[in-house]
Amino acid sequence: MARVAVTGSSGKLGRAVVDHLHDHGWEVVALDQAPPARTGIISTRVDLTDFGQAYEALAGIDDRHDGVDALVHLAAVPAPGLRPNAATFQNNMTATYNVFSAALRAGVRNIVWASSETVLGLPFDEAPPYVPVDEEYPPRPNSTYSLVKTLEEELARQLCRWHPDLKLIGLRFSNVMYPEDYARFPSFDADARLRKWNLWSYIDARDGAQAVRKALEFDSTGTDVFIIANADTVMSRPNEELLAEIFPDVPIKKPFAPNETLLSIDKARRVLGYEPEHTWRGSVG
Repeated sequence: MARVAVTGSSGKLGRAVVDHLHDHGWEVVALDQAPPARTGIISTRVDLTDFGQAYEALAGIDDRHDGVDALVHLAAVPAPGLRPNAATFQNNMTATYNVFSAALRAGVRNIVWASSETVLGLPFDEAPPYVPVDEEYPPRPNSTYSLVKTLEEELARQLCRWHPDLKLIGLRFSNVMYPEDYARFPSFDADARLRKWNLWSYIDARDGAQAVRKALEFDSTGTDVFIIANADTVMSRPNEELLAEIFPDVPIKKPFAPNETLLSIDKARRVLGYEPEHTWRGSVG
């Protein structure tokens, strides 16, 4: 049984990732400042902005574990504005550097981490360069939170250049949702501007967890990034109508279905074998 450390294990996505990996045969080591929601797994409270704690958490802690085979790094201040910008930068950038560096020192070469849809230019106050958006255009961070995610992607590229045996996969997750969040989705139809900030996209936490597992299991070296969203939008209104109202001049890169995600998951499907299994449609009365 392979052992994987999950930082941010108590977060909105982290909870689903811990459950999914455990249920698919991974031995999970939960690392967070809060206890994991799931009982019966290895867990340690850790401050990842302290390099010594980050290293020990991955290399082995007393009778908890004697090292890990892989790392999923989800821990972060999870969105812009929750803390002052300098605090967000200091926490998120320091934690990511510490975790990546500690993993290397501990011999871990299989790393998956949470990048973000925000590097695509969110919120789309400035129109996207085309739709569906994909991984082909350079990051356009519009907040300190997103700036850190952009810097993390560059950090990953340089670390993989230094360590040719290293795999670092960044997953640009969309807005994480649980089934209990779906009750409010029908209300979005009344005003297309409410969710234009991420092109009306979302990711079911369970499908986000699936993407993490697929990335861990992907046999490769080097760094790569993938947009991870659900196959559909949060809207009942068709994309053609939404775009005509909000982004009438944005070029159309390829055809899409009426409610197909406008954050393209083609690359994740093709390379990782990712395929969303959940949708809000039919789950709301």
